Amino acid sequence: MAYGLVAACGGEASPGQVQAAATSVPESPALSTIVSSAPDAGAEYSATHELQGIAGWINSEPLTLAGLKGKVVLLDFWTYTCVNCIRTLPFLREWHRKYQDLGLVIVGVHTPEFEFERRHDNVQTAALEYGLTYPIAQDNEYATWTAFGVQAWPTKLIIGPHGALRYMHQGEGNYQETELKIRELLREIGADVEAIPISTDSGPQLDPIALEAGLDTELTRELYGGFIRGVIGGGAYVINPEYYAAPNQELYYRDEGLRRNHFIFLEGVWRNGPESVRHARETEDFEDYVGIEFFASSVNAVVTPEGESGFTVVITLDGRPLTNENKGADVLLDESGKSFIRVDKSRMYRLVELPQFGGHELLLSSNSSAFALYAFTFGAYQEGP
Repeated sequence: MAYGLVAACGGEASPGQVQAAATSVPESPALSTIVSSAPDAGAEYSATHELQGIAGWINSEPLTLAGLKGKVVLLDFWTYTCVNCIRTLPFLREWHRKYQDLGLVIVGVHTPEFEFERRHDNVQTAALEYGLTYPIAQDNEYATWTAFGVQAWPTKLIIGPHGALRYMHQGEGNYQETELKIRELLREIGADVEAIPISTDSGPQLDPIALEAGLDTELTRELYGGFIRGVIGGGAYVINPEYYAAPNQELYYRDEGLRRNHFIFLEGVWRNGPESVRHARETEDFEDYVGIEFFASSVNAVVTPEGESGFTVVITLDGRPLTNENKGADVLLDESGKSFIRVDKSRMYRLVELPQFGGHELLLSSNSSAFALYAFTFGAYQEGP
């Protein structure tokens, strides 16, 4: 089997960097050399920068940038399990609502991070759940991503009415700047935007405690379960040394009690697949688990039901069930106080939302052999995922 590596959600901030208003990825040279700040009334449309290799469309018939000439086009490169992308969606929905009748066309270019994100039904379900009504193009083979030199999720590009690339931003944040650019370009095509108020929402606010964290207590990096990123990509995300012997191995992992920020630890029988670490046996008492020591105010997990839907993953924080005060939006509590998620779709699950940034131990355990963990993501905001 051949393995490849693509960019990380949000650009994969290295330890020591709080991923907040923007990502840590440097600007793409391909993009930075073609962005123009000047009006593009005399610019020629370039077919090099076109929507290409699109596998399917959602909310629209097929579109081309050439066919949208005369409009202001915002391309949002995203993928539906990326927490950095998810945090930007309320702003995209608002811009679509405010400016679609004045000449703005938003196209969500969905470029998958994981194999299951290529499926049309998965993307369509996510678009419905996130309330996205603008056109979405499935860039499954990275053709449009490559044509524009994109390097990370999310990336937003704005194309002027004559086809010139007029604005780019990688990562979260800069929402007011982006809206001002939208309004500027709409004015160039004669739209009257003066009666439409500019949003004053700058996005979620960082917990100040996170900004004061030291080397061992900084925001935990994005953690991947799969062998591609953990070994081939050099991430070394799992602390158990036997994980690195060979891919696609079902092994019994022993939790030796070693805990470090930025690392996953395993107990029980697991398979280290290309994109995920998967529970590799049926159990009865939730004795196998995947765990992390983390520093954050929120924790999310990308999980899939591999061949089985509706199974339970039990979650504990510092050895105790989650409560209404610290559970994420997807966590359920039963009458006995047990905290768990019900895995019925391949998506990102919101697990923990703490009142403030801090360090904790999180364990996930399922009796099902269909439990596959793709990634943990973390936030340092005062609210939200």
